[in-house]
Amino acid sequence: MRIAVVTVVAGRHEHLTAQIRGLTASTVAPCEHVIVAMGDDRIAPLLAEIGSTATCIDIPADSRLPLAQARNLGARRAIEGGADLLVFLDVDCIPGRNLIARYAAAAWESDNRDCLLCGPVTYLPEHTRVGDSRSLDDLTAPHPARPDPPNGRVETGEDFDLFWSLSFAVEPSTWSAIGGFCEDYHGYGGEDTDFAATAELRGVGLRWIGGAHAYHQHHPVSDPPVEHIDDIIDNARVFFDRWGRWPMTGWLDGFEQQGLLRWDRAGTIARSA
Repeated sequence: MRIAVVTVVAGRHEHLTAQIRGLTASTVAPCEHVIVAMGDDRIAPLLAEIGSTATCIDIPADSRLPLAQARNLGARRAIEGGADLLVFLDVDCIPGRNLIARYAAAAWESDNRDCLLCGPVTYLPEHTRVGDSRSLDDLTAPHPARPDPPNGRVETGEDFDLFWSLSFAVEPSTWSAIGGFCEDYHGYGGEDTDFAATAELRGVGLRWIGGAHAYHQHHPVSDPPVEHIDDIIDNARVFFDRWGRWPMTGWLDGFEQQGLLRWDRAGTIARSA
């Protein structure tokens, strides 16, 4: 099985370097690592400097990163290169040694055909010293809001809203059936929830893959993410228009409680004056 890893990036150079180091330590090596640089012309020189053979695709970007478009471009390149399985990893994520192996094993099983394959993600504490992924085993503590099956076990998921794009795998035929990420979304938030909703609508299954661990590297965040409020409001509108319900309700509630937006749940949302 030819497995390609797809990563989209803007900045986060140290995180990308750690991810590449983690892939080097993987028990199963990908046939290609496709990196889509969004408005960051320093990625290709960085790859050359560290001796990476990853494929780099450059696309223009402004302050609202084209995450959906970038993932779609990366997937297209991987499929054109002959990949049988696409593994998407956010640039913040270091793959565990067995992440690719577990995704590949799950993809081989007939019960998991035409499914989104999702692995557990551990959020690393601040100041964690990151070497290669072997040093992360003892830090494994998957986020409690997502399933964490035992190593080697696959569990069927029912709640597609739990899907997140930090770490997942999909076969090209399933990717084609979903149609990739909707490019009506711009900037931060909503596009992964839409992707999962589309998958469910089109009869694609959801599987949680035990042992396919990824490790999210720490970076400062706010809760709710006020630095992305304009993107989140705009993307929430897109999602509501497409699906008749609101996504990211925890963040929207948080913004409302801080007096940052007006939201009537029936279809109107706007920044507060």
